[in-house]
Amino acid sequence: MRPLLSAALIAVSLAAAVPVAFAQANRPSNLQPIPEPPPPPEPLEGGVAVEPQVTILQRNGETVEEHRVNGKLYMIKVTPSHGVPYYLMDETGSGAMTRYDDLDSGLRVPKWVIFSFD
Repeated sequence: MRPLLSAALIAVSLAAAVPVAFAQANRPSNLQPIPEPPPPPEPLEGGVAVEPQVTILQRNGETVEEHRVNGKLYMIKVTPSHGVPYYLMDETGSGAMTRYDDLDSGLRVPKWVIFSFD
């Protein structure tokens, strides 16, 4: 039983060593380092925010996170001191908030504002 086990271990170690040796032997000699990535893009012109602004408020043991894009409030996450967090979302852009206990419950159809008279 031991000769069979030792033969299997030798076979596995050789199988692992052969591709590494083959790759090192066939490496091209004219390799150059990868250039540095470009800097991140600047914010878009016209004051359009690239990322949402999040304001975190602590009140009476609860945490309120206000999410805004271009200064417009679109989501609030409320984490009570005792209980499960819930979300208030403005889905239509009208300012009316709808409560969600879990954002991953069910099908959510994407909604985008195509044009606005602001």
